[in-house]
Amino acid sequence: MSTRKRQIFSPEFKREAVATLQKGDKDGAQLARELGVKRTLLYRWKDELEEHGSEAFPGQGKRSSQSTGDETARLRAENRRLQEENEILKKAAIYFAKESE
Repeated sequence: MSTRKRQIFSPEFKREAVATLQKGDKDGAQLARELGVKRTLLYRWKDELEEHGSEAFPGQGKRSSQSTGDETARLRAENRRLQEENEILKKAAIYFAKESE
């Protein structure tokens, strides 16, 4: 399992990388190696820029703390519910084990 930290690239970096790719001086694989990104990522940026134009690459790629907090609360509630269900199932297993004796 990889423990590499996820890289975050600025919208300006992505636009410059795509512009360099479109110049055609270097092929995609060579440019990707020089920039330290995967070739497929470079082409994904190119496709996104072509599709969305100036609206491409909004934000910094980070989730807002609001949505992260909401997700954490939801997961904690689900965890509590599953623990309660597990306790009920344990008690039922003990009850039926005694009944079968």
